[in-house]
Amino acid sequence: MSKQIDKTGIKIGMWLFLYSEIILFGGLFVLYAAYFHKYPEFFVEGGKELNRIIGAGNTIVLLVSSFTVAASITAIQRNKKKHAVSFLIFSILCGATFLVVKYFEWGAKIHHDIYPNSETLVSGEPGLNIFFGLYYIITGLHGIHVIIGMILLTISLVLVLAGKVNASRFSMLDNSGLYWHLVDLIWIFVFPLFYLVL
Repeated sequence: MSKQIDKTGIKIGMWLFLYSEIILFGGLFVLYAAYFHKYPEFFVEGGKELNRIIGAGNTIVLLVSSFTVAASITAIQRNKKKHAVSFLIFSILCGATFLVVKYFEWGAKIHHDIYPNSETLVSGEPGLNIFFGLYYIITGLHGIHVIIGMILLTISLVLVLAGKVNASRFSMLDNSGLYWHLVDLIWIFVFPLFYLVL
């Protein structure tokens, strides 16, 4: 009975933590909305500077990884350890792919002098500077969350391999999966705000 209470407490704690993360990004999205209302034409102009194909590709990568994380939880519940391990490795690689693509995307923008308070943006319209300021803050913060999610999935992978996460004890993997799904969900909002802004 006490183990069941502990599991329930851990689950509630995880949901409260995820709620605080939603509030954090929700606040940033409200800030985005306020500045978009003030500088709509410059937000549209800034969005045209971003590569929609790259953004869409990264979206697909995260959606696929969300599926494989869910599949790893199902596999461990069915005592299919090898399948769970394969799904987790694939999910972690998806996260790494997302970060590598984001690294090159940021690098290209910085190379073209497009970053907050760069000479190009400071000497231009303030709306563009604000757009890219929000772009770097929100996508950077999201990137940190991807890294944290990858760490949690890696820990879960190690525990699965060690047999400490199994069909009867999988709360670590389950909670890591919840966090990863949140990371993916946040990107579902980030992608249209910056790459599909009209």
